[in-house]
Amino acid sequence: MGRITAVLGPTNTGKTHYAIERMLGYRSGIIGLPLRLLAREVYDKLVGLRGPSVVALVTGEERIVPERTQYWVCTVEAMPEAMGTDFLAIDEIQLCADPERGHVFTDRLLRARGTHETLFLGAETMRGAIAELVPEAFFIRRERFSTLLYTGSRKISRMKPRSAIVGFSVDNVYAIAELLRRQKGGAAVVMGALSPRTRNAQVEMYQNGDVDYLVATDAIGMGLNLDIDHVAFSATRKFDGRRMRDLQPNELAQIAGRAGRYQNDGTFGVTGEAPPLEDDVAEAICDHRFAPIKLLQWRNARLNFGTPDALIASLEQRSDHQRLQRAREADDLSALKTLSALPDVAQACRDAPAVRLLWDVCRIPDFRGISASEHAGLLETIYGFLHEFGRVPDDWMARQVKRIDRTDGDIDALSKRLAYIRTWTYVAQRKGWVDDERHWREATRAVEDRLSDALHEALTQRFVDRRTSVLLRRLKQKEAMVAEVNDKGEVTVEGQYVGRIEGFRFRQDKAGSPDEAKTLRQASAAALAPQFHLRADRFYNAPDSELDFTEQGGLMWGSDAVGRLTKGDDPLKPRALAFVDDEAGPEVQQKVERRLQHFIDRKIAAQFEPLLAMQRDEALEGLAKGFAYRLIETMGVITRGEVANEVKDLDQAARGQLRKHGVRFGQFTVFLPALLKPAPTRLRLVLWSLHQGFDEFPESPPPGLVTIPAVQDVPAGTYTMAGYRLAGERAIRIDMLERLADLLRAKDSRAGFEASQDMLSITGMTLEQFSKLMEGLGYKSERGERVKVAGPKDTPPASADPKEQPPVEPTPVPDPAPDETPPSSPPERPMDVPPEGPAQPPSEVPPAPGGPGTVPTAEESPQDADVAAVTDEALSTAQPDEAEPVMAEPEGSSDAPENADVAAVTDEAASPAAQTDETEVFYTFTWGGRGERRGNRPRGTDERGQQARPKGKPGGNKGKKGPKGDKPQKTEARPPRREKPIDPSNPFAEALMGLKGKN
Repeated sequence: MGRITAVLGPTNTGKTHYAIERMLGYRSGIIGLPLRLLAREVYDKLVGLRGPSVVALVTGEERIVPERTQYWVCTVEAMPEAMGTDFLAIDEIQLCADPERGHVFTDRLLRARGTHETLFLGAETMRGAIAELVPEAFFIRRERFSTLLYTGSRKISRMKPRSAIVGFSVDNVYAIAELLRRQKGGAAVVMGALSPRTRNAQVEMYQNGDVDYLVATDAIGMGLNLDIDHVAFSATRKFDGRRMRDLQPNELAQIAGRAGRYQNDGTFGVTGEAPPLEDDVAEAICDHRFAPIKLLQWRNARLNFGTPDALIASLEQRSDHQRLQRAREADDLSALKTLSALPDVAQACRDAPAVRLLWDVCRIPDFRGISASEHAGLLETIYGFLHEFGRVPDDWMARQVKRIDRTDGDIDALSKRLAYIRTWTYVAQRKGWVDDERHWREATRAVEDRLSDALHEALTQRFVDRRTSVLLRRLKQKEAMVAEVNDKGEVTVEGQYVGRIEGFRFRQDKAGSPDEAKTLRQASAAALAPQFHLRADRFYNAPDSELDFTEQGGLMWGSDAVGRLTKGDDPLKPRALAFVDDEAGPEVQQKVERRLQHFIDRKIAAQFEPLLAMQRDEALEGLAKGFAYRLIETMGVITRGEVANEVKDLDQAARGQLRKHGVRFGQFTVFLPALLKPAPTRLRLVLWSLHQGFDEFPESPPPGLVTIPAVQDVPAGTYTMAGYRLAGERAIRIDMLERLADLLRAKDSRAGFEASQDMLSITGMTLEQFSKLMEGLGYKSERGERVKVAGPKDTPPASADPKEQPPVEPTPVPDPAPDETPPSSPPERPMDVPPEGPAQPPSEVPPAPGGPGTVPTAEESPQDADVAAVTDEALSTAQPDEAEPVMAEPEGSSDAPENADVAAVTDEAASPAAQTDETEVFYTFTWGGRGERRGNRPRGTDERGQQARPKGKPGGNKGKKGPKGDKPQKTEARPPRREKPIDPSNPFAEALMGLKGKN
């Protein structure tokens, strides 16, 4: 029997490292470790030192045994017995007192020996028990390499880097890891239930600095060597498989001792809902002083395989030694009792080999953890296969493995599959249980690896924000970080997407917590400063075509908002305010604002060029100059009612000067037609709204519409600035309104008139819509019906119902003649008009005298409520170029034949089909204003009651015949009927021909 040594001491004393060195000094050796994870760690270390050909790994689910194996690394439960190696070591020997696994460690303490040397590694609390049970043992005490200090309670949000937070349930571990991801960028997760592959991947992520925090179960207390500076307990109670209990001081010390590896001092404390440790407990942990272990868990190792009952009895046998306490019923014993009670199993267990086989099957761990009965049912099936066939059938095994071989799902689903595959990995590792052991060991191992990788990826995706962790690491290293911005404005720092640049503002990625946002902002600010300067240079040199303004006063560079307009001292001189992040610096801010100011100044100069030219014209003086400034203040559009007196005071010379700049004096509005185009209108609305101080700006109407629906509750003056005049339920464009006024001037507004085709064409309305518009302009409309008279073939008949009548499409109509042209002024050069209007130039010639009717003049026509009606006396003193009321021709003055009634009778006799009862709807319009009249004489007559000569250009009535006597004249809105050819076969042909010749 070789030398037996107990190497005892606290954590971080190098006990495991000492055992490895001693083992490598012999030709063969075996070391038992408490965890599969730790066994894998030691195995990898030995492979690195001696190569894979001489090192074996044996655990419950993994078996790597080369042919020339010299050194064995095993879990304590999986250690082969009677190996006869030169060296044997058992780590964490204090687990002899563990209620669940303690009997296995006690058995190794009592029976496992190396031929030359045996080492028991563990805590000082085991000295008395080892001395009593193994009296031949020598003791070596090792001191901790570093100091361990208690720091009390600390919030997770204030946890320093390189900290491990310990939880005692899966839910607790996941909750802490999720919190760390939001606040600190993420954490690695280490649990005993993880496969070595998953655990190694998580640990590597922590060790290489991808994350600065580790969340683990008490598995880290079992010899896992990690670079941990601080250990925080999130709880001091745990479920030990049977009940919730408080952790003993020595158990707390085993976990806390992971802090401060080698010569680096460590600290420990509590966090979350865990209460602070008692002073004596904390002091004991720091000084490594604990009560010695008095009782060890023990189970009889000399088993009787005669019958199942005999085997159960031998397992439940008590020890005579006072130090050895019979272990509580373990899962394998519970399964044995359950299976042995089954008639089929009891019938099969007739001899010792069958009972031994049953015991081997019952020792399959319950990796799945579903329920005892579910686990017993699985063991019964496996035992039935092994007893009947001597093996587990390949097809059944394949179905079980295939069902688990899936990498989809969340962390819980992957963890369950990983636990399930461990059962079949364990079965495949048992010698003689499957036909092709190598195949099934490789197959189950491959499935476990795939699930392990998927679980690692799922854990990382859920609990690690790689972006934040990478940026934090670079910030901690104080290295310059490289930012890149692609053509979509997406920003990456050190290859991690952090947000996007919109103009000169950084829009940080919204995913993440406030702490994460702070980290992203901190990392991005340093990296984006050069990008802002490059972007400002490119913006400053960009052409105006890349910039634009919005209808709410925003300033855009492409699709990015880079600023907004603010109110200036002058409506035509707004100020530009740039949207620039503070991180960009004042230099970028000033450069962007200069470029924006240049843009808006040039835009106003281009769109309002006629207005600004009039402002710069030094030739304007007196009343003309004053009126020009009124137009400039209203940005080229003003209702005539607001300036009625000023217009009246302007002489012809002043008006001529203003006309040279494109000013048009309309009946309802004074405006510059060039400023009614869509672009100036859009800009005018923005500048006007800005100067008025509106929070929300009215939008400009869509281009090309003659009328638009009226919107309620809009600010006063909105329609005028938009180039429209409100008229009832709709608003009409002011230039088209002036054309309509020119047509209305030729009608008799007192006697009444009907809408002509030109009127409907200008407005683009149906007859009923037109009647509403006329009412909005101050006219009265009277609806009537009459027998429909057939018109010319090229004139569409009026609908019986105006609602069914389709809107009349507006047709290009020449600009109506303004009513301001003096009789002696020569025709003016055509002026620009908005593109949506007719392209023909205005003639500014009033209607010819002796026209078919009269219409109220600019002073009498319906205007804003504040415009007073102008009397006939005022009209008589008006300027020569003012539009005067035009008298209607007396009825009967038309060129129709005097004997039209005879012709009508003849037509009816000649064409019986023309007789019909079909009716049509028509509207009669009369002026509904309150204009005063002089005396009682009708409008349009002089003091003698005779027809007044209309004012206008000389010779304007050439070729027109005067009124014919007192015969009343018929006036109609439709064009005159074309004459029908005379049918020679008609019996009235001669009479008709005679009448025609007489006419």
